[in-house]
Amino acid sequence: MVSVVELLKPESIKMFLIDDILLAPLKGVIWLGKKINEVVEKEMFDEGRIKEKLMELQMQFELDEIGEKEYKKQEKELLERLDASRKAKEEGYET
Repeated sequence: MVSVVELLKPESIKMFLIDDILLAPLKGVIWLGKKINEVVEKEMFDEGRIKEKLMELQMQFELDEIGEKEYKKQEKELLERLDASRKAKEEGYET
């Protein structure tokens, strides 16, 4: 166990500063990764955003911008995401 007196010695303080300086870039990358993950999860499982995508997809299909096969494939993916989002909310997970 390290005492408070030992932690306040100049060499201990220098080590803490050196550790902080050396680990700062890594901590920054980890923080950035977590933030990106949060944004991606929020967008992937946001019900409003998924419904928007479904409407866009339907419009593209009706305007013959995409074929029926592509429409069905994308619609299935979006409906699965919508279902997963709703299940997560029912289970108390925040998306």
